[in-house]
Amino acid sequence: MDTSYLDLGFARVDVDREARQGVPEVVYGPGKTAGQIAGIVTALLHHNQGPVLVTRVGADVAEAVGREVPGGHYDAEARLLAWRPAPQRTFALGVVAAGTSDRPVAAEARAVATTIGLATTAWHDVGVAALDRVLAIKDELRRQDALIVVAGMEGALASVVGGLVACPVIAVPTSTGYGASLEGVTALLAMHASCAAGVTVVNIDSGFGAAMAAHRLDRSRRDRP
Repeated sequence: MDTSYLDLGFARVDVDREARQGVPEVVYGPGKTAGQIAGIVTALLHHNQGPVLVTRVGADVAEAVGREVPGGHYDAEARLLAWRPAPQRTFALGVVAAGTSDRPVAAEARAVATTIGLATTAWHDVGVAALDRVLAIKDELRRQDALIVVAGMEGALASVVGGLVACPVIAVPTSTGYGASLEGVTALLAMHASCAAGVTVVNIDSGFGAAMAAHRLDRSRRDRP
């Protein structure tokens, strides 16, 4: 019998992921009922040791799940529901957001990263329309082990930061912007085409994906002989 997953009938929970990747399976909230989320969370808490997270969950659903599975913490801005946060490690992760409208995606990145144990600092509203705002924090950015750069519009902040620092840069395009921004597609393509060599790009609005990429960087560093 395969013990790498637990069949709940409505979901097959990957209870082996923590052993493979260092963090238990993370639950994507949309499309699931509060009862389904509670069932999955209960299984993960029982079969794993590390933090259990539910992403993209609204306040009403989070409250309903919390009644069934006590002990969780809800971050309304990040829309993150979490149990058993990991102790903070020494990996310094900076989250840099271009505009205030990008803040929810940056909040998700920071909340996920903090919950799984990264030492996270955030800077908001430092977009390239006033370049001095980025240059004012360049020394702080250079002290980070990795950076997540969150930007909509044309996504130029990722190239600017990528040119200022030596550490890995994980770019997150957001759906922020007017018509030609194409709900984040313009920023996505611009970040992929960045002239700052080595910038990594995740999916549109995926603060979660960026945080998990940073986790993998940290884990690979810690696992070195």
